[in-house]
Amino acid sequence: MVRAALPGKIWDHLEKHVNTETYEYLSDWARENIAKGRAEAQAEGKAEAMAEAVVIILDARNIQVPDELKDKILVCRDFDRLNAWIAAAATIESSDALLDEEL
Repeated sequence: MVRAALPGKIWDHLEKHVNTETYEYLSDWARENIAKGRAEAQAEGKAEAMAEAVVIILDARNIQVPDELKDKILVCRDFDRLNAWIAAAATIESSDALLDEEL
């Protein structure tokens, strides 16, 4: 609505000088919390990708995975468990083997 009311030249000038994407937070607290949030988001994304990889590998090998187990895999965020499941998914004959607590 504001953009429609302003001449294009003025709007372009405002966009050029009021860019929030490059704002650098000055306090240590803000920088630390932003870095922490980014690290948590990256870890979450990595865990999601690893969980999806388990399902994709099993699917590519035509190994049936019950919905309940698939849900358990997809919500897992334990990197050690996910690594074990990825390795196992490449060699197991049945998805039931993923339930083995020794993996």
